[in-house]
Amino acid sequence: MAQEHEPFAEIRDAVAKLCARFPGTYWRKLDRDMAYPQDFVQALTEAGYLAMLIPEEYGGAGLPLAAAAAVLEEIQRAGCNGGACHAQMYTMGTLLRHGSPAQKQQYLPQIASGALRLQAFGVTEPTSGTDTGALRTTARREGDDFVINGQKIWTSRAEQSDLMLLLARTTPLTNGMKKTDGLSVILVDMQQARSNGLTIRPIRTMMNHATTEVFFDNLRVPAENLIGDEGKGFRYILTGMNAERILIAAECVGDAKWFIDRATAYAKDRVVFGRAIGQNQGVQFPIAKAYANMRAAELMVREAIRLYDAGANPGAEANMAKMLAADASFEAANTCIQTHGGFGFAEEYDIERKFRETRLYQVAPISTNLILSYLAEHVLGLPRSY
Repeated sequence: MAQEHEPFAEIRDAVAKLCARFPGTYWRKLDRDMAYPQDFVQALTEAGYLAMLIPEEYGGAGLPLAAAAAVLEEIQRAGCNGGACHAQMYTMGTLLRHGSPAQKQQYLPQIASGALRLQAFGVTEPTSGTDTGALRTTARREGDDFVINGQKIWTSRAEQSDLMLLLARTTPLTNGMKKTDGLSVILVDMQQARSNGLTIRPIRTMMNHATTEVFFDNLRVPAENLIGDEGKGFRYILTGMNAERILIAAECVGDAKWFIDRATAYAKDRVVFGRAIGQNQGVQFPIAKAYANMRAAELMVREAIRLYDAGANPGAEANMAKMLAADASFEAANTCIQTHGGFGFAEEYDIERKFRETRLYQVAPISTNLILSYLAEHVLGLPRSY
């Protein structure tokens, strides 16, 4: 249940009730089969949670980022995994901010209702990683179409999406040209593309994350699917990154709360040598430290949300929130396993599953090292390191 100091308490309680229908047994079965949580995503869709940030005029709830963060935090706190669909909350932002009126009218109401899923985000490539300006996927204009060739990796939920936001080079890189210029965002109809040059190859990972590698072989996409102005795509992608990092930071706070709750309960109940293990400072201190670090990260997340919802550009705060929250959730995960001892590795306790899931956020959607580089350069004024 939501605490009094937590914003959007009513939404949190409603999300917790929905999540109670999807207990650990549900997630463990999916994990064993590497299967997509279709029923869970459908329940969130029907309840309107994935359309919270879409304006009311397009059929969404028109709520601020703070409400979406509350939903995702509560999903993780309940032991579920919002990674299966959280991108739908923020990927549509590029379409909302930079799409034409016709594009927004065509797609946003269907995304809001769940008739269409926009969850796939084609940016990262095997050879460039986070160096987005070095991507090699090209979209060449040919008549009324773009002809797309290239490859993307870590494109999560490609198999479960109807639409993909694709970042591709529309202007060849030449000497003296800024690397991030000449990139464009194109909306790809996945159903049409599958039989016309798009190949999707699933990647099995240490957690059940439904991620893939995608290949484009002379895929033709109507030029009218270009989002905004040609060549300005990198800027459009950047505008959504603060929201992405803040929302994932909220998920990490939720994970940390789940781990701390589990560790605390077990430390109270587990009796060894005639006393509850939680009576021992060697057990209770790490849990207390994890709690303090979670609360500190939670405050940074809330500050980033406050600035974002006020219309500011909280690049530093969004990055710090994501890093601190990911650190807090990983610390809490380690503490929870240590508290449970051998049982922490047992599948039936769900701890090892959640441990694997939260470990991702040290790396994605941006690694901790790059966040530190950002802070060093853009906040502290140190020389650029790369």
